[in-house]
Amino acid sequence: MSDQNRLDPASLPKAWPFEEAAKLAAHVERKALPADAPALLETGYGPSGLPHIGTFGEVARTSWVRQAYTRLTGRPTRLLAFSDDMDALRKVPDNVPNGDMLRQHLGKPLSRIPDPFGTHESFAAHNNARLRSFLDGFGFEYEFASSTEYYASGRFDAALRRVLEVHDEIVAVIAPTLGPDRRATYSPVLPIHPRTGLVMQVRMDGIDPVAGTVRWTDEDGETFETPVTGGHAKMQWKADWAMRWFALGVDYEMSGKDLIDSVKLSGKICRILGGEAPAGLTYELFLDENGQKISKSKGNGISVEEWLRYAPAESLGQYMFNAPQRAKRLFFDVIPKAADEYLANVARARAQEADESALLANPAWFIHAGRIDDRAGSPLTFAMLLNLASAANADTPDVLWRFIHRYDAAASPETCPMLARLVDHAIVYYADFVRPSKTYREPDARERAALADLAETLRGLEGDATDPDMLQNLVFEIGKRHGFEPLRSWFGCLYEVLLGQKEGPRFGIFIGLYGVAETVALIEAALLRAVAGTASVAAG
Repeated sequence: MSDQNRLDPASLPKAWPFEEAAKLAAHVERKALPADAPALLETGYGPSGLPHIGTFGEVARTSWVRQAYTRLTGRPTRLLAFSDDMDALRKVPDNVPNGDMLRQHLGKPLSRIPDPFGTHESFAAHNNARLRSFLDGFGFEYEFASSTEYYASGRFDAALRRVLEVHDEIVAVIAPTLGPDRRATYSPVLPIHPRTGLVMQVRMDGIDPVAGTVRWTDEDGETFETPVTGGHAKMQWKADWAMRWFALGVDYEMSGKDLIDSVKLSGKICRILGGEAPAGLTYELFLDENGQKISKSKGNGISVEEWLRYAPAESLGQYMFNAPQRAKRLFFDVIPKAADEYLANVARARAQEADESALLANPAWFIHAGRIDDRAGSPLTFAMLLNLASAANADTPDVLWRFIHRYDAAASPETCPMLARLVDHAIVYYADFVRPSKTYREPDARERAALADLAETLRGLEGDATDPDMLQNLVFEIGKRHGFEPLRSWFGCLYEVLLGQKEGPRFGIFIGLYGVAETVALIEAALLRAVAGTASVAAG
């Protein structure tokens, strides 16, 4: 990228990835990297479990910082997706087969445990393959890295020898954070037992930085001298993170709020080793529908697979883009809003082509990696499709397409691929969440009169009127005529009486899409329900 196309750091677009990119640029400048040297951004992954929605969030957010950094500076980047597959298996996950077999290997590195699924050479290899498939499915650009391969190949050897040189300084940093028993035996080095293959968490009897070895005694009283190089040992968690930053020269890594203390300690250790801790963002955690922290073990959240059942992947990107430093509910009811926020941003981007600063602050610019195709948007919102499905009690996409074609004869799955995806998702979301929760209420006397007036007025329209502004004004006028104050109480009546829900669409657009005659029939059915309900109460 030429200098004239780079952004002025003094006038950054108002989007958090550019704020993070500026931090990364300052970090790279302090390191005085050559102009053609790529900044290294990293994301970490623990392969004892399968990829989840947090994995998507961290890689997506880091990719957006990477995109902003290149746009800001013109410099290249690399994204390393690092799997901690040399970590020991501490407990058997609930969602994998052959748990009894796995229990026989507790305490061993994940890369040295048989695959319970029987498809790969190890449990880590299976989950690493799932991670790569997961990331590839979203089109992320990244390099995969295996902790086991990096340790065994010697990539970390120089850094591991450096750990031994400053072993006691590292212990002095970590020890105050430990309990008395753990403090008495702590070492950043975890040797691999040469016979059992277990990752040993034991006291070091001797440290030899020159030979690059540690001496230790197992629980049977046998003493060993183990090289820390070549995959014969690994580092404890916080020291491991710091060693990796130092060995690889990581420039940026974000992490969750629950790791704030770990980031601080790892940063101190990285500086002791002679490196500089990377720049990074601390993001907030997700909450469930009751405001409780989401936990994989509790299963109180929503999975990527579940999200993609109900809305396009772009909507998940929109959700992850919004305010990463604020805790957010992550449950099924946030999906429609995220989908429509995405669509609104795509529409906004088309009007921002002459205003680069505004465009570069638009989440759609990041979600589409700076290339927003005309086919990325939709002429109808997801909420409108859900309301249409609700009014028509639709159980197949064909039902919705019949209404859509009447509203816009040119619309088709070929000309509007995003609309086609939304239609499919709307049918599923409606069946699972909207239809089971529909609750119609009876209108009061004033509402009955206003609904009858609306039906009569619509009946008198010439032809098949579809102009949404005209229809919206008509609905407004009837609300005013019947004294609804504020007018939103009139629209609340329409949603609750006609659609069986608390909120709804701009009603003029809904009438144009659903049809005037069909809307009249909807109103008449609601009035008949009200009459039947009144008669039932009177008879009782």
